[in-house]
Amino acid sequence: MNLDKNITEIKGIGPSVGGKLSTLGIVTIADLISYYPRRYDDYSNLQKTSSIKPGNAVTIKVTVKQAVGRYVRRGMHITEAVASDDSGSIRLVWFNQPYRANSIKPSHTYFVSGNFELSRGRLAILNPSMELESSFPVNTARIVPIYKETKGLKSTVIRKALSLLISEIKMLPETLPSQVVTDVGLMSRAKAVQTMHFPESMEELAEAKRRLGFEELFGITLASLLNKQQYEQDTGVNIPFNEKTAKKFVSALPYKLTDAQRKTTWQIYGDLHAEKPMNRLVEGDVGSGKTVVAVMSAVMAMEAGFQVTLMAPTEVLARQHATTVHELLSYIGLESEVTLLVGSMKPQQKRTAHARIKNGDARMIIGTHALITERVDLHNLGLVIIDEQHRFGVDQRKKLQAKAGIMPHVLSMTATPIPRTLALTLYGELDISILDELPPGRNPVMTEIVSPNSRKQMYEKIEAELTAGRQAFVVCPLIQESEVLNVISAEKVYEELSKKVFKHRKVALLHGKMKPEAKDSVMEMFVAGEIEILVATTVVEVGVNVPNATIMLIEGAERFGLAQAHQLRGRVGRGSHQGYCYLVMSDSKEPSRRLKALQNNNDGFKLAELDLEIRGPGAIYGKDQSGQLDLRIANLTDAVLISSARNSASMFIHNGLKLNKYPELKIAVQKYRAVTNLN
Repeated sequence: MNLDKNITEIKGIGPSVGGKLSTLGIVTIADLISYYPRRYDDYSNLQKTSSIKPGNAVTIKVTVKQAVGRYVRRGMHITEAVASDDSGSIRLVWFNQPYRANSIKPSHTYFVSGNFELSRGRLAILNPSMELESSFPVNTARIVPIYKETKGLKSTVIRKALSLLISEIKMLPETLPSQVVTDVGLMSRAKAVQTMHFPESMEELAEAKRRLGFEELFGITLASLLNKQQYEQDTGVNIPFNEKTAKKFVSALPYKLTDAQRKTTWQIYGDLHAEKPMNRLVEGDVGSGKTVVAVMSAVMAMEAGFQVTLMAPTEVLARQHATTVHELLSYIGLESEVTLLVGSMKPQQKRTAHARIKNGDARMIIGTHALITERVDLHNLGLVIIDEQHRFGVDQRKKLQAKAGIMPHVLSMTATPIPRTLALTLYGELDISILDELPPGRNPVMTEIVSPNSRKQMYEKIEAELTAGRQAFVVCPLIQESEVLNVISAEKVYEELSKKVFKHRKVALLHGKMKPEAKDSVMEMFVAGEIEILVATTVVEVGVNVPNATIMLIEGAERFGLAQAHQLRGRVGRGSHQGYCYLVMSDSKEPSRRLKALQNNNDGFKLAELDLEIRGPGAIYGKDQSGQLDLRIANLTDAVLISSARNSASMFIHNGLKLNKYPELKIAVQKYRAVTNLN
């Protein structure tokens, strides 16, 4: 069976239908077979005409005595028929389907499926599907799949095309090891694919989804475990633990470390001293103290004579890291070894930074993507720290690692808590440490959903905070007004606040299209307290630290994902004062499930689980890479199936099975290895 054949080679699928299918990405038989439905309508329950009730989807088995079509007004055609069974009769009505009257064969038995509703004051089944009882029913009397459609191509056409391929589907080869199929109790692949398109029952459909979802999860987890296995075969640099330096640093800190920070740092020290390269992810809620842990790790590498890089996703964050790290390293006299390298620096500044990096004077290098340019000579790189690692592409991370010559230790950090199921799949090759404590004295941010009608009261609360000497963020989803989206822009909000509502206050605007120098200037003035209200886009989402800011106002809050809104909320209340977050809706409708969850919950890990459930892995892993996963069936919230897939993948490796024996699985694993963390 050649699944690569063009679908137009199938008898019954002509060039016209083939062309329309191609707009959906369906070119070959394999494409069509793997084009799974987006939902199902259950017409499998046959009813008598006398028992059906209005407002329900129904299926009846009837004969049609006559069908009449007519034009009721210009451009509107109606076909009406009377269908009967042994319990009574019922009206069938089709709109703008003039061919119906001539296509119905009198005295033949049909399956009819559709919605029983009112039409012009009379009950009827509207626009029903009809199929002869003697044929293989595709659109009636069964659980009917509904596919993603395109102009001129309805699900009925796709179902008909698939019905022509049933014999090929039944011959599909198995793609998983037979032992895995047996141990997990899975349906065969051929049966699963056939059931996806032509399910006999909802129970059978659930088993088909379980089988195909398992296969996707098995491929992902196997990819991550193979990545980890490969990574652990490299030899890492030995960075010994220096107890004297560690104690000196900790005792100099103006605050006490949390137990979670101590535990995580100790895990990292153990990794640095091991023979294999560290590949650890530190995940912690906003404000949990990841930067201090990163600097404590860097100190060990610097003391051992190695260089350390800290790569941040934005210049604003990189510059802030440089300031923070410089201050922390000053406690033990290493501040002179810090160098910043970002794209907007002047040529002379860049030349100086490059020279310091090359000759080894700079042992702590902080920057953005500028760190991975060819001119940067990191000849003695021992530790790579990547902040908000999911914001960097795979190739960008690899380039930074490659500069070391030998495999450096890698410490990734994220303020976006990762759900446990994602940790087992997409991040399966990483060792994970969790900072689940907030520093002493940090109060949860008080969050409130605000209707547009309640702005006046909200502004009064903000005014009170500003009068007390505090500062406020106002974050908008767009820079400029949009004719398409009903969302307020940063520019309009800035105009409104600076010239009307808070015209007596110092208000500034910050967004991604501003020149780097202008952005840095505004941010520095806000940090210094010279600006009271900062109107911005999500450029302030990650890492910006202004302890005096206590207000976070999020405009068009329903347009932000849970993880992102929680990140924004974490920008305030970082000092000794209570923080407040106002989620301002674009209209006065009932708040969404997401906004209610955000209002009632400050736990980033619980919110991340909910965000995954609602929006999928793109909300956490990054849309580009999660999109490449191309999960058609698997649900990344299904902890039971993920655990089963991971156990099977571990046994696959343990038993020494070879991917070459499973060509389709091999292709999937190679793809997944390229979009998970390491490769």
